Formats: sequence, C-alpha cells, structure tokens
Amino acid sequence: MEPVTVPAPMAATISMVHVAAGQAVTAGQTLVVLEVMKMEHLVAAPTTGHIVDVAVAVGDQIEAGAPLCRIRADDTPSVPGEPDATEASTSPDALEPDAARGDLANLERARTRLTDEARPEAVAKIRARGRRTARENIADLCDPDSFDEYGGFAYAAQERRRSRDDLDASTPADGLVTGIGRINGNLFDHRTATCAIAAYDYSVLAGTQGWRNHHKKDRLFEIAEKLRAPVVLFAEGGGGRPGDVDVPVVAGLDTRAFELFARLSGQVPTIGIASGRCFAGNAALLGCCDVIIATADATIGMAGPAMIEGGGLGRHRPEDIGPVDVQTSNGVIDIAVDDDAGAVDAAKRYLSYFQGSIDRWTAPDQTRLRTIIPENRKRIYSIRSVITGLADVDSCLELRRSFGTGMVTTLARLQGAPVGILANDPAHLGGAIDRDAADKAARFLGLCDTHGLPVLYLCDTPGFMVGPDAERTAQVRHFARMFVTAAAMRVPFGTVALRKGFGLGAQAMAGGSFQAGLFTLSWPSGVFGGMGLEGAVRLGFRKELEAIDDPERRQQTFEAMVAAAYDRGSALNMAAHLEVDDVIDPAETRARVVAAFTAAGEPERPPRRFVDPW
Repeated sequence: MEPVTVPAPMAATISMVHVAAGQAVTAGQTLVVLEVMKMEHLVAAPTTGHIVDVAVAVGDQIEAGAPLCRIRADDTPSVPGEPDATEASTSPDALEPDAARGDLANLERARTRLTDEARPEAVAKIRARGRRTARENIADLCDPDSFDEYGGFAYAAQERRRSRDDLDASTPADGLVTGIGRINGNLFDHRTATCAIAAYDYSVLAGTQGWRNHHKKDRLFEIAEKLRAPVVLFAEGGGGRPGDVDVPVVAGLDTRAFELFARLSGQVPTIGIASGRCFAGNAALLGCCDVIIATADATIGMAGPAMIEGGGLGRHRPEDIGPVDVQTSNGVIDIAVDDDAGAVDAAKRYLSYFQGSIDRWTAPDQTRLRTIIPENRKRIYSIRSVITGLADVDSCLELRRSFGTGMVTTLARLQGAPVGILANDPAHLGGAIDRDAADKAARFLGLCDTHGLPVLYLCDTPGFMVGPDAERTAQVRHFARMFVTAAAMRVPFGTVALRKGFGLGAQAMAGGSFQAGLFTLSWPSGVFGGMGLEGAVRLGFRKELEAIDDPERRQQTFEAMVAAAYDRGSALNMAAHLEVDDVIDPAETRARVVAAFTAAGEPERPPRRFVDPW
C-alpha cells in the first residue's frame, strides 16, 4: 500500500513535531503542531499506521499544502468519523472532561473567597448585630439560582498600602455585590422578573464607596437602563472611602454613579433598602429611589458622625443621626419593617405592583362596604377598612403611613391588576388636606403616573387646611402640586366620594375637577358644597341670622338652613344636576371601578420624566 502524504492545512511555522520515522500512530493522534498568529493548530493522523518519514523540523516556515510526513496505513481500517489531517485534534495532554484543570481550579478558589463561609469572623460580627449578610439578602430577594454577579473579583484599590492577598481576603467584591437576577419569577415572566441588584457589604470597610465599586455601580446602572430592569439597592454604608490610594484622584467629583442612578428615575422602578447605618453617598443614592424601605435599626443621614464632627458641629452617636422614628414621621422612609427579612419581603411586594397583573386573586365581600360609613355624618370611621374592603384580599401596601397622616397612599390590586389608591382619612383633621398631606398625595400621583398605575381617589374631605398657622407652611405652593401633577397624568383615574366633598380639596381629590377623570361616583352618604356647609350658611346668611333677636330662634333658623344646605348638597341632588356621574350602592364600587379602568386599557406611556424624590 502506498504511503499517505499528510499536507499542511495552512501556511505556518512548525512549532512541535510529535512523531519520527518508523513510529506507530493511530488515527486522530497529533503529528505536528503549527503556529499561526500566536495560535497553535494541531495536525492529526488520518489513519492508523507507521510513519515512513518526516519532512519538517521545528522552526520551519511552510506554505499551505507542503508535505509534513508520510504514513503507511496498517491493514486495520480507520475508524469512521475520525478527523482528517486538516482538522485539529485533541491535544496530546488534553484532560478528560471530569478531570481537574488548573485554570478552573484557580477560578473555583477565587469564587470561594467571595462566599460568606470564607470570612467567618466578618460574618460573626454581622450575626452579632442580628443582621444578615449582603449575599444572604440577595439570595432571599432573587429567585433560586437566578443571580448572575458582575464584578465579583474586584478588590479595594489599596495595593500601595496592603498586599494583594490581604485585599483579596478582606475586601471581596470591593464591598459591593452587583449583578442581574430575577425577582417574583413565580408570578411574572422572565423578562418582567429581571432586575438589577446592588448590595453594599458593611463587613467590608463599613460598606463605603470605593473606587472600584463606583465603577461597578456605573456598569450596573447602565445595564439596567439598557434592559429597562428595575433596581434594588441595599444602601447600608458610610459613604465615600478616603483610603483608596491606588488611583490618581484628587476629589473624585467626576464619579458618575449619582448621575447614572438618578437618570434611571422614571425609567424603571428603583427600590432602596436601609439597614443599620446609611450615610453620605450611600444615603444620596438611597434618596434617589422611588421607595425607601428601612429596618428598625436604620439610621439615615447625609453625613455621618465623622463628617459632622469634622464640620465643627459636635460629636454624635450614629444611632442619633436620622433614626427610624425621625425618618418615618418626616416622610423620608416609605415602608418601615422590623429586620432584613421584612425588608426583602417588602421589596418583593412593592416591586410586584410594577411588574404587571396576576391571575390569582380573591375579592372580599363587597356588601360589607355598606356599613362602614356611619349614618351620623360627624362619626369617624376607618378609611383603611374601605380600602381593604375594595381591594383584592391581602393586596394592599401602604406608603408613608406616619407622614402626612390625613392622606392615605396605598398600592393595591383590583381583580389582579395593580392600582394606586389615594384617600382622605377623616380621623385626622376631619380629612382636611394640610401641607404634608398634599406633598404626599402629589408625590404618589407622580409615582403611579410614571410607572403606569391607574389611580382611584377616595374623597372625604372638608377641603384644604385653613388659618394663619397653615399658611406659614407655604401651603399655597404645596397644595398646588396636587393640581399640577394630576393635570399632567396620562394614566386613567377616577373618584369615589365616600362622604364629604367640599371646596378645592374635593376638586384636588378628583384630579382638579369632578369632570377630569373617567368617573366621579358618590356613595349615598356623600354630601357636597363649595365649602363646609355650616360655614357657608354662617357667611352667606349672616345678615339674616343677625337680624333675629331671639338666640333660640336664631339657632333654630341656622339649623334649618344647614339642613336645607345638606339636602341641596346631597349625593342624589348632585347627580340630578349632573355634578357627579352617578350615586351607587357601596357594594357596586369595585365592579364600577374595574369596568372603567379595564375599558381604558393600557395607559399611554408618559413622556420621559422622573419620580420626584420628595
């Protein structure tokens, strides 16, 4: 049998020759290694046999087709499907698929350094504070095995001060865990469930903002914008880090994280979680979020103790700077929870309203709504009972409960579809709208409009708060926010008047006018007027009343006038004059609202805007 010549498949340099004349070879065995553009190409034996001669040596430069060697085939035929001489074969030192590789072993060691198990002392300190680690919070937040980390192998930029081994061991991920994962994937599809997560790790340099973790944030926020993915930020930490000495930075004011994160406002939902100490730059990012969730041990401030003392403003304990009771009553915190587990649960629940509708829901007994409003018009009642009575069972999440308490802002679902509910609370100032309540309402309207949630107003208000003290709060400007924000809304909205609907406050609770929304409905208990009816009688009929000398007859006349005003302002009379669209049985409310919002369909996406941080 004539020898088979093995040709060079390309022009190359001979890097290695693995055979010699007379050597037995098997089909697929590497004969020669070629080098082209720094890459090695293996030439394999086309058949089983013996080498007759070798035509090349290491270092030779050859052309394509040049003979490399000749093989005399044995009588044993080649195995069908074996590679020919022009195909690369497995390297002679190749490992079995299950065998250990050096590069994979290095990767596994590097990944191990990022785990909580690799840092038992640091984790023990977190545990001693009754807290969870950053990675535990992410694991609880994301669907199982769905979190893909970005930038995990980063370390603090401090090699001029510390060894690389020390930095790898003690500053994993440069104190910030970032990546993409899925949240609520059991309810929504892959696309809708995809979110970006950034979690400061307080066990690494107190969760400070280092040079590399700034770059990690920049990268994550840009990816979130490209994916239109919501962002969850665990913001615990002490702000800027002055100890990163490996970079030529003077002040670091050209960092982009704050710009890039703020740019996400209005584009995607952003959720901030504060546990423990959250100061300076960390707090600035937190404040940009649509919603702030805080644990009981959180302290939030634009400066921590060191910066305050450095500014000559005295020494303060971290626990005294923006504790939860302060930051809930002033409106900074939207949702207060007990601990890390509660924060993660609240984040999942909040996010779900902006991920879409759900198929499974239960409606409460609507007939119970008929008895919530007392027949005595001066008797208070629970507005939250109305809200939970209307919404799907266990679907309500109230925001800013301890701030602007005369206004209740709630995310809820009606037949599985998310909505925003804005309601007056008659248990506080009779439902009058003061400055904080107006701010709270306007901000909530903007949040719902930006992210496409229909708004249901529940009106029971005597109007805006009045008096010299109220005017000292700049309420003229603050109240106007409700009108201006509503006038710009693109989402469908409507009003159900539960009882009082007086003056400008009532108009504000209807988007600016009883003709502004898809519907203006009233329960039979509704009563309306340009102002409070008792005050309207006193002002409008002052001369007539003053002309009555007998005090008893004057009071009787006043009460008769008030009764007449209430009759004129009754819900049925308003409907007769077309000033409300209909008077309904309270048990019909849910069906009427659902029908209107369903008919409106998906709202037109609003123009690019942001969610007002305040």
